[in-house]
Amino acid sequence: MKNLILLSLILLSFTGAGAQSKKLEKATFGMGCFWCSEALFQRLDGVSSVRSGYEGGTVANPSYDDVCTGTTGHAEVIEVTYDPAKIKYEELLEVFWKSHDPTTLNRQGADVGTQYRSVVFYHNAAQKQLAEAYKKELNSSKAFDKPIVTQIAAAAPFYVAENYHQDYFNRNGSQPYCKMVILPKMEKLEKIFKAKLKH
Repeated sequence: MKNLILLSLILLSFTGAGAQSKKLEKATFGMGCFWCSEALFQRLDGVSSVRSGYEGGTVANPSYDDVCTGTTGHAEVIEVTYDPAKIKYEELLEVFWKSHDPTTLNRQGADVGTQYRSVVFYHNAAQKQLAEAYKKELNSSKAFDKPIVTQIAAAAPFYVAENYHQDYFNRNGSQPYCKMVILPKMEKLEKIFKAKLKH
């Protein structure tokens, strides 16, 4: 009898864990170098994980070198796993659009090429609708000096980038690129989205 009770408790714990994980959702954004994007979204309360990778291309299992040629069609993206009970998709979109320049085609600062394009890969109809409505509102209100060129496309196969790209800022914060490019973005995030950040 004790063994049956113990087995029931174990099964319940696994079921509970599964039910909890089902509450998590995914969002995928391309906004230039994924080192920057990853560092920003890791700080958001409600985001459980961020993976850097490649999406939107025509070649299976591309390497970083492949993507850098600009011939595979992939964008450098981040796949964000988040809890919608803590942070809404609209809030993720707000951070996305306020953390890069969505008016420059295939470019973010000194990073140039189609792999650095501004793109939202939606995972369901609701995300598509919200992203398109948000983009339309930003253009209508002239939030930016130029029209937004952000691509909004259905999620395609996501390929995880090499291990050395993951958690890059946290592991390489003293590198020149991190200090010159990522750190100013982090400081801006701290100012604009302080209430949404992890403690």
